[in-house]
Amino acid sequence: MRAPAAWTVRGAAGVLTGAALGHTLWNGVAEPGAALAFATLITVGELARRDRRDPLGRHPAPLGSAGALAYALLGQSAGQPTHHGVLQTVAVVVAAVLAGIVPHIARGRGPALDHLSRRVLTVAFAAACFQPLYNSGRLEQRVGQGPYLVGFLLFLLGLTALCDAVLAAALTGARTGRPYGPVLRDELRAQLGIGSAICATGVVMALGTAVVGLWALPVFSVPLLLTQLSFHRITAIRTTYRQTITSLARATEIAGCTRPGHSRRVAALSCAVGRELGLSERELTVLEYAALMHDIGQLSLVDPVPDGATAGLPDGEARRIAALGGEVARQTGVPAEVAEVVERQADPYREQPTAARIVRTVNAYDDLVGGSRHPGGSLAALERLRLGTGHEYQPEVVECLARVLARGGRGRVVPVPPG
Repeated sequence: MRAPAAWTVRGAAGVLTGAALGHTLWNGVAEPGAALAFATLITVGELARRDRRDPLGRHPAPLGSAGALAYALLGQSAGQPTHHGVLQTVAVVVAAVLAGIVPHIARGRGPALDHLSRRVLTVAFAAACFQPLYNSGRLEQRVGQGPYLVGFLLFLLGLTALCDAVLAAALTGARTGRPYGPVLRDELRAQLGIGSAICATGVVMALGTAVVGLWALPVFSVPLLLTQLSFHRITAIRTTYRQTITSLARATEIAGCTRPGHSRRVAALSCAVGRELGLSERELTVLEYAALMHDIGQLSLVDPVPDGATAGLPDGEARRIAALGGEVARQTGVPAEVAEVVERQADPYREQPTAARIVRTVNAYDDLVGGSRHPGGSLAALERLRLGTGHEYQPEVVECLARVLARGGRGRVVPVPPG
């Protein structure tokens, strides 16, 4: 059901775009000055976008998103009524977004079709809720031009944010295979961050333009542009942080304590299992870091474990190595949750947090298959794990692992070959 839902969203966006462009070309552009000003703002926002989504939100181009919302909610410009309507709003936004993403596409790092589909449908929803009411005069009759109008716009933006979250969850679920509920929860949570700033800036731009004209656009866009630059810095810092953890995790391979690629395989497969179980993005981040560092305690051993395979060790020895790993992890400054997962990965699964259960199971699987790609080795390892579900491994995690492995090759797990 996920793939048809995604194609429905894309198809609806495509039909709406075609209708909007055809209508605008046939009837001409109303208030071309305002259309050009907002199109320029949206294009600049797209040009300043990141190639990947910001870590604390879902909007790669917050300035462009705010400009598009402001144009959808624009009723007046310098005290004069506007008449651009819903279809012209969609046409201007689409043209501006396309103009802004062309340089990214030329560099081979253009945004996915889903990005444009979401933008089209979200802006169309906001414009369809506002423009007919405003242009007919019914909105002014019912709420006037004072604080009630602001309250109505805020209410409308709440609905628009909900619409955007629903669309984003549908597209993300279809692309990644994650359960819809946890994805929607993550999208709604993200709306409270940068999404709130985008909505607030969009309202302020629309109201400011209604009073002072198009000069309001550059004035009110500066704070959001600075916020976007700050998110870019955060993205760079987090990328560096992850690279540092990955390099630290490789220390066990360089020292000969574990097989080449073991920590990266366990991290990739653990994240796939975590998505199958419906973990949030923050929980997946903790899981990934803990899986990368799960064998770091072996650096403290005088006598290395043969092949680094801790799955076959006695419980007491495995817990001692895990405790050493948790202490080492704390010294590196990782979040406390990561160190706890590393420390508790060898405990009985009923006493473990979910992330530790996943790491314990996936680590045991990779130790049992020994890096072999032979189907018999994988099936035998899963059978061993199922036999241990009474005490060592959580049955739900083992079955999720089996489902992920059965789907292997569809982009959800990217195994790292030995060496």
